[in-house]
Amino acid sequence: MSDSKLEGYRGFVFEILKKAKASIGDHLGIKKDGNAYEGILLPRSEYSDDKHLLIKIKSGYNIGVNVDSSTIINVVKGGSKPKFVFSPPKKMKEKLEKVAIISTGGTIASRVDYRTGAVEPALSANDLYAAVPELSDIASIDTKILYSELSENITPDHWSEMAKSVVEMIEGGAKGVVLCHGTDTMTYTSAALSFALQNLPVPLVLVGSQRSSDRPSSDATSNLVGAVSIAKDAPFSEVVVAMHDTISDGTIVVHRGTRVRKCHTSRRDAFQTINAPIFAKLNLDDNKFEINEEKYLERDKKRKTQLKPDFDEKVALIKFHPGMNSGIIDWIAKNDYSGMIIEGTGLGHVGHNVHDSIKRAIESGLLVGMTSQCIWGQVNMNVYYTGRDLLALGVLPLENILSETAMVKMMWAFGQTQDSDEVKAIMMKNLAWEFSKRILWM
Repeated sequence: MSDSKLEGYRGFVFEILKKAKASIGDHLGIKKDGNAYEGILLPRSEYSDDKHLLIKIKSGYNIGVNVDSSTIINVVKGGSKPKFVFSPPKKMKEKLEKVAIISTGGTIASRVDYRTGAVEPALSANDLYAAVPELSDIASIDTKILYSELSENITPDHWSEMAKSVVEMIEGGAKGVVLCHGTDTMTYTSAALSFALQNLPVPLVLVGSQRSSDRPSSDATSNLVGAVSIAKDAPFSEVVVAMHDTISDGTIVVHRGTRVRKCHTSRRDAFQTINAPIFAKLNLDDNKFEINEEKYLERDKKRKTQLKPDFDEKVALIKFHPGMNSGIIDWIAKNDYSGMIIEGTGLGHVGHNVHDSIKRAIESGLLVGMTSQCIWGQVNMNVYYTGRDLLALGVLPLENILSETAMVKMMWAFGQTQDSDEVKAIMMKNLAWEFSKRILWM
């Protein structure tokens, strides 16, 4: 049974620690099987086993130690329960230009919940500013806590409110806006805001962190510093995602909001631009930009944003696979969905076993678009008869748009109009660089 002094510990390891009169935060010396360890006792997840304890060693990393009856534990020095403590924010330089930071949650604004072992939203935008004193040398920071949500909980309703908040910050005089967001669904949000916020006068920079702030390898600080610098100084005024260029610090890469995908679960360089050149890079050492595209929307503080924040959630994204049950498509068509994106194989194919369901869906009024499961290249449904059959049914080929961007765009298009022909025209129009003429391999 656990108590407040040994939070998360139970059973065998709890009794061993209790016998040693140890508490969370104490500096322990541990001897086991001829090995010696020293570190600060940390809380554990209550869902974990009762044979390990967790300590933070001198290097800053956390390690688990398997405990048995031969393990010797001594309290080297008493301590207090670990917690986040921020230094008071540095006094800002005078006459700095204003950058708005909108906090929506995610790892960049989170802490570890040692009760469950999960990462929980905790840090406000003000906390981020206090935790990153470098920001006081870059810009005058205006902060807003919009949400404290892990990104898997973000919905189209959240996108709408984010878009409205961005406009509010711009109208309040921000020279650029940074939106802190969880990385898992950040590319969906970046696509959504690319359509909902048109003709931006200043940059909107989405930023996240692959590793929480309590880890020595955290990328939160450098990503946030880079994002604020981009928001303030970049010559473009588009929706972008700013994350690490490589696994090392030094360079932040800027991806267009409709052409980026998270390609790794945990690496700091997880985000990659797909089927297009990388938009831009920022060298953190000298704060210099390298822009790789000739065409972009230039910054213009006099331009007024066109806010179009409405989305229709009744759009499905399905991935075709061998043996797929065609009843999935029938269910979507019968449940008042407006549209559906099929992520097909290769050039845009699906098995003949689902063709009849697709035909019935289209005849019922469902708009069906086709993307490819391949990361690079584009849909071409004229090459093989399977593709031509789907074209004859009325499936809309969507060139090289990313599947998730296609779904978000269709949600947004049906949020503007319920006329299917108008939505088709919107889907084929390149509104926010979602289609790329250059098809790059790797």
